[in-house]
Amino acid sequence: QVQLVESGGGLVSTGESLRLSCTASGPNIYNSAWFRQDPGKEREFIATISWRSGSTFYTNSLKDRFTISLDIDNSTMYLQMRDLKPKETDIYYCNAELKWSQGRQVTVSS
Repeated sequence: QVQLVESGGGLVSTGESLRLSCTASGPNIYNSAWFRQDPGKEREFIATISWRSGSTFYTNSLKDRFTISLDIDNSTMYLQMRDLKPKETDIYYCNAELKWSQGRQVTVSS
């Protein structure tokens, strides 16, 4: 069974960068992804990456500032976020094979 442990997050100022990590364990992981959620709203897709090919896909509005990557040797996925904005204050989650991480709070101060 896939398990995900997320780390990173925290408080940054507008325009700063932040990196999230998500370490996966378990068999047969083929794809993983990042999402975020504002309380009271639907979870929003950010990006996904293939563990076989390394190919990536982003939601269009974020692809210029967010980068998803994978260290396959350490089974760890990353989300590098640049030029963060206050409206991106959310809980960020990683997902793999229908499993979710615990979520990490990212707060962007104005």
